[in-house]
Amino acid sequence: MISREPTIERLATAQSLLLTPFGLDESHLARALAEIAAHKVDDADLYFQYTRSEGWSLEEGIVKTGSFSIDQGVGVRAVSGEKTAFAYSDDISEASLLDAARTVRSISSAGRSARIKAPTRKIASSRSLYNGVDPITTLDSTAKVELLGRVEKLARARDPLVSQVMAGLASEYDVVLVARADGTLAADVRPLVRLSVTVIAEQNGRREMGSGGGGGRFGLAYFDDAHIAEYVEQAVSAALVNLESRPAPAGEMTVVLGPGWPGILLHEAIGHGLEGDFNRKGSSAFSGRIGQRVAAKGVTVLDDGTIADRRGSLNVDDEGNASQRNVLIEDGILKGYIQDSLNARLMKVKPTGNGRRESYAHVPMPRMTNTYMLGGDKDPKEIVASIKKGLYATNFGGGQVDITSGKFVFSASEAYWVENGKIQYPVKGATIVGNGPDALTRVTMIGNDMALDSGVGTCGKEGQSVPVGVGQPTLRIDGLTVGGTA
Repeated sequence: MISREPTIERLATAQSLLLTPFGLDESHLARALAEIAAHKVDDADLYFQYTRSEGWSLEEGIVKTGSFSIDQGVGVRAVSGEKTAFAYSDDISEASLLDAARTVRSISSAGRSARIKAPTRKIASSRSLYNGVDPITTLDSTAKVELLGRVEKLARARDPLVSQVMAGLASEYDVVLVARADGTLAADVRPLVRLSVTVIAEQNGRREMGSGGGGGRFGLAYFDDAHIAEYVEQAVSAALVNLESRPAPAGEMTVVLGPGWPGILLHEAIGHGLEGDFNRKGSSAFSGRIGQRVAAKGVTVLDDGTIADRRGSLNVDDEGNASQRNVLIEDGILKGYIQDSLNARLMKVKPTGNGRRESYAHVPMPRMTNTYMLGGDKDPKEIVASIKKGLYATNFGGGQVDITSGKFVFSASEAYWVENGKIQYPVKGATIVGNGPDALTRVTMIGNDMALDSGVGTCGKEGQSVPVGVGQPTLRIDGLTVGGTA
């Protein structure tokens, strides 16, 4: 449910951290925005942020590093047409705020002689998807170190071939305050935690790696024995499978993708191409194709920032708009794009709650939140059994995409060679090469096992990183190119 009540509570938290200690109140924000509005601009906003983060890492049974940092500042933006002027400062004060406001308003040189009526104060509507807990305080330092020790102990006990264990624990408490030119005030209090484990298994001089982990927007108590065991099992079994792997065959073939994290391929190959900025400029393979068939029947892709406690979810985006559940592709038909305020205004549509930025030192742009494909009606076992000769990829490492052409390349970190419906052996070094829009039309079977990833995704775009989620069911895609080593 969207309401203004939670925003009022979060505004109080944000003001206590970002305004009151520096002698600022809402009247100072209004004055800064009025300074910008003295020149004719289409939009303007102030983005205050306070971030406290902590990280611990364990290697060779010893906590090797511990880090703690606090960062705070304000970003000031003015928009005129397609142009954006932006200034930021880690000094939160009335002087630096007004200085930044005068700097960015120069984007539009037309001075206004008339007096500008101050906009009415409006509290933004927002969601309540996670508790505003400070996760750093949910466990003491001793308990955090002990948690990492349990990860290592469990991994080594799982198999004698495990020769090395690396574990990391990260926590972040992020408070943001947005003031917009139209009088809108919004705030969010965002916890974020992540536990990661990487193991190296060794046999007959061969070393292979596996990893696991998870997290989300909650406290560290989430990482109970069951979750730790699950992440360790992921990491160790992946390393042991890779010890048995053979070189991957190459060529054009049927590829079946497992559920959950393999949705990273969907995120890269399809999701980025559906972001508003690329489509407004006509540089995406999906530009101008709303209402057209861009995927096989049964393919429905969503970007949904409203899932409780998820890593990619937001109560409000970084422009103060409530997050949304956006249907991008429905039964193979392109329905819409992911929008921030600037691109939505220029494309004459509404923002979709996807204006995101890495920090106060960055401009917002349209970014994904949790991007996933809905499930179908096929049993996953039936999908694997349908492969005559092909690849079954259950986990991925990195990947990249060219937005304009839609071409992508992905490396599979865990994959199997399948013949006549039977898994033959694990393979190593498989890369999947294809074209996003074309690959969507080649989906021939969709599993009933849609799953979201465990909460580890980070997306990069134009030098900015933000936390995201991905997901999908088991999928069969025909005629993908696999680059192998065999």
